[in-house]
Amino acid sequence: MLLALVGCAVEPSATTPGPTVSVEPEPAVSAPPTDGAFDEEPDPAQDGAYLDYVDGVIEATAGAKVLFFHASWCPQCRALDEELNREGAPDGLTVFKVDYDDRGDLRQKYGVTLQTTVVYVGDDGEALASAVLYDDPSIDSLLAAAP
Repeated sequence: MLLALVGCAVEPSATTPGPTVSVEPEPAVSAPPTDGAFDEEPDPAQDGAYLDYVDGVIEATAGAKVLFFHASWCPQCRALDEELNREGAPDGLTVFKVDYDDRGDLRQKYGVTLQTTVVYVGDDGEALASAVLYDDPSIDSLLAAAP
């Protein structure tokens, strides 16, 4: 019979004639909230933030915020996504990456018909301004679309 002990250490014991086995506990891993709850909201007075959209995040985030309707298959979306990941969101702005294909409800609510659309929203989630950045998917164009 073969017995495998993964993550265990075998230590000899001076008081007993055989090995003893000690098991070290695995470190705790916290998962991101899946119910729209947030432990910490971004501080818009500091560096900008580029985050995935989840329900409830608009109301939970203070300061300027914009929804970026992104499709993984869209080269223009990928270009803006890469620039935001490389350079970060502009100071004082929170950019929420919304999955264009999965969030038809948000596309309908904000009248979005083309990927690379950005929608600036207020604290109550109402649209303040929007633009399609398809021809110039850049942070400069994102800022130019601000209300």
